[in-house]
Amino acid sequence: MTPSPDHRPSSLDPRASSLDLLVFGPHPDDLEIGLGGTIATHVALGHSVGLCDLTAGEMGSNGSVEERLAESERARVVLGALWRENLHWPDRRVGKDPAHLDHAVAFIRRHRPSVIAVPYWSDRHPDHVAASQVLTEACFNAGLRRYAAPGDAWKVQWVCYYFINDAVEPSFVIDVSDVYDTKLAALDCHTSQFTPPAPDGAVATRLNTPLFRQMIESRDAQFGARVGVRSAEGVVVREPLLRRTLLKPL
Repeated sequence: MTPSPDHRPSSLDPRASSLDLLVFGPHPDDLEIGLGGTIATHVALGHSVGLCDLTAGEMGSNGSVEERLAESERARVVLGALWRENLHWPDRRVGKDPAHLDHAVAFIRRHRPSVIAVPYWSDRHPDHVAASQVLTEACFNAGLRRYAAPGDAWKVQWVCYYFINDAVEPSFVIDVSDVYDTKLAALDCHTSQFTPPAPDGAVATRLNTPLFRQMIESRDAQFGARVGVRSAEGVVVREPLLRRTLLKPL
């Protein structure tokens, strides 16, 4: 069941104040795959970070809903985010219900983030593409004072897009070398998804082979090598980036 979009936390709840960064993931583990190091970096810099999974991944071959929610919370603790919520949209039906858009708008208005990170709009998984579309629209609609959804209008500074499976040329990269072990530890929390299958255990999937972990680490290593650091995560933005001069920053 989808939670009520106009639920508001108490004033003692850390979710009651505005956020510096809100990161959305379609399924538990997606935001760790694409942006785990960036999340840990922002936490280490003292920024307030909230996490939100759209679904509980109930259509996945391995792991129950209860297991995946518990794994997500353990990963949140590792990354250091203030909180993590799950909207419980039905897996493989992201964005199919018109109510999802208003739910996302109300969620953004409630948490008032400066920056929102969502999946990149082109990906092999249809849920990732659908999540990018509905969340992009929700970010825009959240700033319209006459848009009929719970909460006061809230304009985010910008929307950043991160890679889960497929990657293209990023607009910029974030150096995550110093926190890369934290990203890997957060991924390790999702044991139901990434533990190699045993004869009497998990079903073999693309996620629980060594090659999937290799894909994540090699992509981050490649982005890092291109800018002279050990590991980096790529981000795409739609707006031009402002620079004061042509001189390359150190």
